[in-house]
Amino acid sequence: MAGRGDPPDGTPEGLPGGGEDEYRSVVFDESFVRAARLQEFSAQERMGEHARAVRSRPGWEPGRRSRQPLVLVLLILLAFGTAIYLGVRNPYQPPAVHRAEPLWTTVTPLAPQGPVPGGEPAELIAHSPAAEYRTGAAGINLPNAGRTEHFSEGQVVTALSVAKDYLVASSLEPDVLSGATTRPVRLLVDPDQQAQFDRSADASRADGRHALAGWLVRFDPARTTVIDPATRVQGTLRFAEIDADLLQVTADHTFTYTLRPAASGPDRAASLFTVHRQMQFRFDREDLRMHRAELLTSRVAAGPQACAPDAGGTLRPLLAGERTPPADAPAVTDPYATGDRSVTPLCGTLSPKAQPRL
Repeated sequence: MAGRGDPPDGTPEGLPGGGEDEYRSVVFDESFVRAARLQEFSAQERMGEHARAVRSRPGWEPGRRSRQPLVLVLLILLAFGTAIYLGVRNPYQPPAVHRAEPLWTTVTPLAPQGPVPGGEPAELIAHSPAAEYRTGAAGINLPNAGRTEHFSEGQVVTALSVAKDYLVASSLEPDVLSGATTRPVRLLVDPDQQAQFDRSADASRADGRHALAGWLVRFDPARTTVIDPATRVQGTLRFAEIDADLLQVTADHTFTYTLRPAASGPDRAASLFTVHRQMQFRFDREDLRMHRAELLTSRVAAGPQACAPDAGGTLRPLLAGERTPPADAPAVTDPYATGDRSVTPLCGTLSPKAQPRL
């Protein structure tokens, strides 16, 4: 049964809602009428002389255009000017690009005063100053790290870790010691210094800039065999902030290697060879992020070996029973003595205290 007001036969098929719905899309609601810019005069008003059919509503008179576009343009200009001002006056400008300086090296061979003591590796170590040293990388300990004024504790730990990684790669890696590769060391060097590193590896010179022994420890595998893992190590790492963008790490370590002649059997006596390395590393934030270091200075004293003009390259240890020819005795140097001290730039005499007392 059709409801009240419905057509007798119900709503026509296909027209839901009936006749009212059919015209609902063209019926203007109250909000639309209020927003209209033109308003039609009433019939009585149109009867007046010279009356127009429509009039403008008060909110849309020709002389009262909207000010919103002008206000929007002014706001955009104000924001743009503020951004430029803050960009010029911003005190937190990106740090200046830091360029790594060349590494300065000093390599001092230490000549023995008599024949080089020989014996079994364990016996030599037990009767040497390295008896209490740790083996390998365990002897390179990180100090307690804390934050500095401009670097977090994590960044300080990273700098110390990179310095340790460099010492391990350049002083303990078997393939580096034998001269088979330099890659583990090169990967840790700041790119600004890699060309200097490559020249030092290809054509080492004792000129203060290109001494390979300043970068790493290398023995001649045709003459010397390093007994691994018998190398003993002891030393210190220290850190300091040198300005708002740079950290510095100072390493002071003594490495004691146990060697045998390469062209002999295991029955030949072993001997000890000591390398004292003092190095300064510098890190900017990019170095810390990329896990690499800039090397500032490297001071090396190593013996027993003969004083030679090319002492800046591959180390040439004197092995068990060997000695240097008589010569003017240079200053006595103890490679086990740590701390800041001057070293003889060309050659030194190995302190008897640095040799095993058998």
